[in-house]
Amino acid sequence: MILKIALSIGLLLYSISTFLYLYRMLKGPTTSDKAVALDSTGMNLVAIVALLSIFYDTDAYLDVILLIALLAFIGTISYAKFIEKGKVIERERDN
Repeated sequence: MILKIALSIGLLLYSISTFLYLYRMLKGPTTSDKAVALDSTGMNLVAIVALLSIFYDTDAYLDVILLIALLAFIGTISYAKFIEKGKVIERERDN
């Protein structure tokens, strides 16, 4: 009973935090703030799915956690490359 209440409170707090990070990602004053908010949103989504997995007492969501973490990492790397060079995919030049 106490575990379910604690998990519910944790889910609520992580959800609020995720929405605040989404706001920062959209309205951030600098691009580095937006990149940090993107990465933090991914970490919060992993935590939310992990808490849901514990709440429902199943391990079916563990693959989803791995997928979200991988996509968040790739998204953060792509955004950082875009900030640095201005494009994500570089084409080879014909010589």
